[in-house]
Amino acid sequence: MADRYHKFADLAAAMQAEVDYRIRHEDRGSPVVILAPHGGTIEPETAEIAEAIAGTDLSFYAFEALKPGAHGDFHITSHRFDEPTALELVARSFTAVAIHGRKDDGTDAVWLGGRATALRESIGAALRDAEFEATPNETLPGIHEQNICNRTGSGEGVQLELPRSLRHRLADNRGELQKFSMAVRSAILEGGPDPSKV
Repeated sequence: MADRYHKFADLAAAMQAEVDYRIRHEDRGSPVVILAPHGGTIEPETAEIAEAIAGTDLSFYAFEALKPGAHGDFHITSHRFDEPTALELVARSFTAVAIHGRKDDGTDAVWLGGRATALRESIGAALRDAEFEATPNETLPGIHEQNICNRTGSGEGVQLELPRSLRHRLADNRGELQKFSMAVRSAILEGGPDPSKV
């Protein structure tokens, strides 16, 4: 379904903050920010997964729809996502990891996208080591330079697309969520970005 709004200002003019949607963010001064630009009822569980990955030390951002509706009612596609708090936080970060949801397609594989190829591959390897499927994202590669995950200090980020079945599994099983988030965190913290090389 096509997006109802093509920029955040139009959505904000028609919807009410804290009633129709909310924005949660924590700027922890980390080189990486973990994002969920389509949280709440848009792509359920993505904000909770992003928050688990961020923990208490990585910066975090979530835009969450609070009311049910058609997918496009609150969804602003990633290369048009221009909510000001997100733009500012991402611009202050060396890179970003964005958590997205997709429909089930018969596999639990995480689709790996974004322009930060080294970090993307490290996250994929860490997920596979933790017994999660992870494959390159051929459908939604996330390489547009205006994609919210790429509007960083380095001009690069990672986009992870999780099917509904995997998101439900992580939401229903704290152990699985911890295993998933620790795998992503290990790739970020052990082999992740070095902002001194900007």
